[in-house]
Amino acid sequence: MKEPSAITAVVLAGSRSGEADPVARAAGVAAKCLAPVAGRPMVEHVLAALLAHPNIATVILIADPELGLERLRGFASAFACGRIRLRRPGPSPASSLLAVLDERADEPLFVTTADHPLLSPALLDLFFAAARSCKADLVAAVAPQAAVAAVAPATRRTWWRFRDGRFSGANLFWLAGAAARPALTFWQRVERERKRPWRIVRMIGLGDLLLHLARLLTLEQAAARASRRLGCRIAVVPLLAGEAAIDVDTPDDLALVEAILSRRTALGVAP
Repeated sequence: MKEPSAITAVVLAGSRSGEADPVARAAGVAAKCLAPVAGRPMVEHVLAALLAHPNIATVILIADPELGLERLRGFASAFACGRIRLRRPGPSPASSLLAVLDERADEPLFVTTADHPLLSPALLDLFFAAARSCKADLVAAVAPQAAVAAVAPATRRTWWRFRDGRFSGANLFWLAGAAARPALTFWQRVERERKRPWRIVRMIGLGDLLLHLARLLTLEQAAARASRRLGCRIAVVPLLAGEAAIDVDTPDDLALVEAILSRRTALGVAP
């Protein structure tokens, strides 16, 4: 990946249609991205980190316009000048990203989620540096279990088990223009079939699934097999920063990130 000097970031802040989010419900807000973290809606932490990074020129915020995110405290000028652009979500996260990718097929995109309040310019630098060495159409970040445990020993995450360790997803992605489209199209098909897991197994391939379940593949080998199946080059980069894997999916996660940010404040560490 060659990192451009001006990066377009995409923030997924939509909600799944027809499903009540447990974090939004616990916080008493209309959408998860508005749940307060350290006195601010969590989406504000994400936007602040992105706007503070010198290479991020534009942020496309995919969210329901009815939430009124353009009125977020401290971000009115960024919305007014077009540095943050609000976009209505599609039927699914993959379809939302495909629409942006089709409009910006000649440029790479950085993608993250609005439930990642521990995002920081330093973490972005770490991901960009790791992804820069990859000649891939799609780069995804993960965090090793030991790195996550160092930040939050008791946290419960979803672990992907490989021959070379256990990793948790980090919701940090790099799409190298239109060449990444096959991966998003596959993701879109998986979303459509999420209530019919046998079809997803057929799409992934029983052989690859069994190899993964038996932990016979390294992380790199799994990415190589996925690349051949999807028809685009996929790379997965481990980040030795446990906070990369701590997004907010449950009320317990919300309490965890509150505690981490409070600890940072007490130590005088910049968020």
